[in-house]
Amino acid sequence: MKRSIGLWEFLGFAVTSLGGTLLHFLYRWLGEAAWIAPFSGINESTWEHMKLLFWPMFLFAIVQSFFFKDDKRFWCIKLNGVLLGLVLIPIIFYTYNGVFGKSPDWINIVIFFISVAITYIYETHQFANKTTPCKNSKIAIAILCIIAISFVLFTFVTPKIAIFKDPLTQTYGI
Repeated sequence: MKRSIGLWEFLGFAVTSLGGTLLHFLYRWLGEAAWIAPFSGINESTWEHMKLLFWPMFLFAIVQSFFFKDDKRFWCIKLNGVLLGLVLIPIIFYTYNGVFGKSPDWINIVIFFISVAITYIYETHQFANKTTPCKNSKIAIAILCIIAISFVLFTFVTPKIAIFKDPLTQTYGI
């Protein structure tokens, strides 16, 4: 299982999908515990749904990296995948809502799974393409860590902009 890219990426899709689904409910299941808030969805804002993709994907990438040590492009491909997934969620969500109006919950769930699927399909193609460039994997790791810090920070110090606004309660953050 060391280098079967398709199997790894399918496993990543499964872990991210299941992990994101669990994280959607974990904050409430744990009595709104502050320690889980940076990693779990705390409301129904678009930002919180992006968090549901990021954390399982990031943690899976850390595990996967031990099996892909010899691929110098690994962290660059993972960064590109994470960025793609994080951009797809708001693009699809706001496009859908702009065209059709408010989306039902099941559409939001579908948007999450579509974003995860496209992300892992993209990564699979990038791993298969041996010419995918990576100038510096340490920079890719640093950017992923900055994204992680942003999710933690903005959980508690939430900017008052639309992507952070809970459409159900009209509030921001915790």
